Amino acid sequence: MTTATEDPHGKLPYHRAEGPATAAPLLLGPSLGTSTTLWDQVAPELSLTHRVVRWDLPGHGGSPAELIRPGATVGELAGLVLSLADSLGIGRFAYAGVSLGGAVGLHLAAHHPERVGSLAVICSSAHFGGSAPWEERAARVRREGLGALADTANSRWFTPGYTVPALVADHRGTDPGAYAACCDALAAFDIRDRLSSIAAPTLLVAGREDPATPPAHLREIADAVPGAALTEIPGASHLAPAERPEAVLAALRAHFTGGAKRGMEVRRQVLGDAHVDRAQARQTGFTARFQDFISRYAWGEIWTDDTLSRRERSLITMAVLVAHGHDDELAMHIRAARRHGLTPEQIGAALLQTAVYCGVPAANSAFAVAQRVLAEDAEQDTTPGTVPDRAPDDVSDNASDDAPDTAGPSA
Repeated sequence: MTTATEDPHGKLPYHRAEGPATAAPLLLGPSLGTSTTLWDQVAPELSLTHRVVRWDLPGHGGSPAELIRPGATVGELAGLVLSLADSLGIGRFAYAGVSLGGAVGLHLAAHHPERVGSLAVICSSAHFGGSAPWEERAARVRREGLGALADTANSRWFTPGYTVPALVADHRGTDPGAYAACCDALAAFDIRDRLSSIAAPTLLVAGREDPATPPAHLREIADAVPGAALTEIPGASHLAPAERPEAVLAALRAHFTGGAKRGMEVRRQVLGDAHVDRAQARQTGFTARFQDFISRYAWGEIWTDDTLSRRERSLITMAVLVAHGHDDELAMHIRAARRHGLTPEQIGAALLQTAVYCGVPAANSAFAVAQRVLAEDAEQDTTPGTVPDRAPDDVSDNASDDAPDTAGPSA
């Protein structure tokens, strides 16, 4: 679901919200001279796992120019973002921003650490090269407007031969006074002395061909923020989310979802250490990439989404496995369902419903699998010295324990 909202009272930035309202919130900040369009090729994918909120700078896109004044600061822009979050009922959030939007993220993380759970700073800087160039640009825009600057947008934003016409149009359509006030904010911005105080997990993303904020600017931040990570994107200039969206998306997904590491944690919680340890022990060079895919995609993105509870996901997974006749995978997920608190009676009720929609033969096989698994678990629970909630060591009865999770994303 996507909603685009302007504040009727003109006191909040224009924003677009995408993704489930119950998902973890992720705010996306723009670069100077652009709009929410900057994130068009990235936000929809991020909204599969997050409640994504993109916002416009004052006088840019749909935001009122009156939200900013001459002599503005990045702190004031950060205040607008907090007001927007408050209006949406968002307390703590993840944040990613480009250039000026990235500076806003740094300010939020340094001055409002209780609000920022994790941070990504893209093609940005801790100081933007001093005040003089921005003071000169602000004066020029106030005097001449944005036409001449918009004519050079491609050379400042993209590698040679690349352009995004909609973003260049955004540049031309920006309110000159608001643009100049944003330049004032950049001129006054220098957060180098506060970088070491940032506690949020932080990712720095640099465009290797970026002339405005070269990789050295991002490296400076990475060196100062405790535990920060830095990635450089080849073939990207200043507006990396527009020019290299796949690479930016991959970096943000890994950072905000925890990628394979978080997926492995959830996989162990759902399937149990015994099964995962066996699968990992049998991993080879041939299957390693598939194992990583399963951990990142199935477990790191789908099973970590709080829209559905683990119990609900177990019920859905069992039904789908019955429908496709994956009895070995079904046995593994019946154990997972028990681990999530489903009773034998509830599991039986779910399987009975599959008889209506998947067919009696499929349900008959499923009941046989469930009866065996529940009997094995009951025997383990009553045998001294056994460990409950683990897959049986006799893997001949469960092919999914004898393979490297190759039965699909449910593994």
